[in-house]
Amino acid sequence: MEFILQPWPWYVAGPLIALIMFLLIFQGRQFGMSSNLRTICTMCGADSKASFFDFNWRAQRWNLIVIVGAAIGGFIAMNFLTPDPAVEINPDTVTQLKDLGFKSTGSAYLPDELYSLEALTNFKSLSILIIGGILIGFGARWAGGCTSGHAISGLSNLQLPSLIAVVGFFIGGLVMIHLLFPLIF
Repeated sequence: MEFILQPWPWYVAGPLIALIMFLLIFQGRQFGMSSNLRTICTMCGADSKASFFDFNWRAQRWNLIVIVGAAIGGFIAMNFLTPDPAVEINPDTVTQLKDLGFKSTGSAYLPDELYSLEALTNFKSLSILIIGGILIGFGARWAGGCTSGHAISGLSNLQLPSLIAVVGFFIGGLVMIHLLFPLIF
């Protein structure tokens, strides 16, 4: 049980991810979470409104199980396998985030200032979450996939567009955290 409760080292997790990717490639499938949004929209009838959603969604049922598994696995991990929900991050980062107003940094998994029920009544917090969600959804669609799809699936298939997207994700993350984040908070 102790092995499961600890973060797995790269030399265990990395080969497991590679094995899963090999099995998916061997079966002619590609992993990606954002593609499930298209599948769900098609299941709900969006194919009658836009040709983008006109495809055989039943062929993607296996990928919907990935979402269910991720949600169930996350719930189990958070509620039963996590002795301390705080994320261990660099003490300098904790200090910087506390200076920006994130008092729960270092003691909570997600900052209460953005993700608590009280934060949903705060216009600024709610605006940040809504605008961020729209930008992430738009970005994933424009890039042809999300970070996990490009970084894991696309790079394992040696796709140049995925390499360009992953480099773009990293540059965008650096710009956000070093330039925009201090301005917003």
